[in-house]
Amino acid sequence: MSKSFEKYHKRRLRSSYISVVISIALVLFLLGLLGLLVINTKKVSNHFKEQAAITLFIKNDVKKEGIDKLLVSIDKEPFTKNTRFISKDEAAEIYKKENGEDFMNFLGYNPLQNAIDINVKADFVTPEQMAKIEKIYTNNQFISEVSYDKPLIDLLTKNVRRISFFILIFSALSTLIVVVLINSSLRLSVYSKRFTIKTMQMVGATKSFIRKPFIWRSIKLGIIGAFFALLGLSGIIYYIHKNYPEFNFINDKLQILSLFGGIFLIGIIITWLSTFFATQRFLNLKTDELYY
Repeated sequence: MSKSFEKYHKRRLRSSYISVVISIALVLFLLGLLGLLVINTKKVSNHFKEQAAITLFIKNDVKKEGIDKLLVSIDKEPFTKNTRFISKDEAAEIYKKENGEDFMNFLGYNPLQNAIDINVKADFVTPEQMAKIEKIYTNNQFISEVSYDKPLIDLLTKNVRRISFFILIFSALSTLIVVVLINSSLRLSVYSKRFTIKTMQMVGATKSFIRKPFIWRSIKLGIIGAFFALLGLSGIIYYIHKNYPEFNFINDKLQILSLFGGIFLIGIIITWLSTFFATQRFLNLKTDELYY
């Protein structure tokens, strides 16, 4: 009878530890995802900003030598990410593919112009900076027209600021929720041992002696939970890198290692503090208060 009870007790104990590890792993994994989002927000926003392009339409009488000189001068500008020359024939082919119509059949000539697309660096993708760039090339002798999507630039600028603010608020709230969830899981684990704690105290064990095994056990559970959380986070990073390499998520290895180290330390610190205060609470309770 005693053996069967002991086995039952051990099973319950293992089940309790597994549930604590799962809880810690899940909340640390979610915190890691949030951290990944926070440290890559600028990188992702820069990627979308740099898709915006300024198109310079070149006058028909400009020769190839003039176009080459113009391209060289544009590439030297501090705001230039990259440039692409689109000939009038290439532009006609693009129009034909996108619209399914060949306008040259009924016009008899190609009315389009040679053009240069300038992808601007993210720091210059603001309404004010784009207007300055437009002004530079509006007065250029080789350029007939400068075109870019002004409403899109305004929208990108406003939304990036708004999203950054909401991510900051969400990060603070999520961190608080993570602390509360891990703390609750560990408090329940310690609560199940409250009578053992009080018995040890009654036979003369000191508070530090009683706390020590609980704290070490919780730290071990925190390390195991952090390990599984980091394993899941590594899988997410690999998936993003494989399917969306343009975001360059793993280029900054120091940043990723710092995130992993932070998650690992959070798992240890929160479990240590939560267990310390949980055991302290039960150590300070009177015997008759343990039943409530």
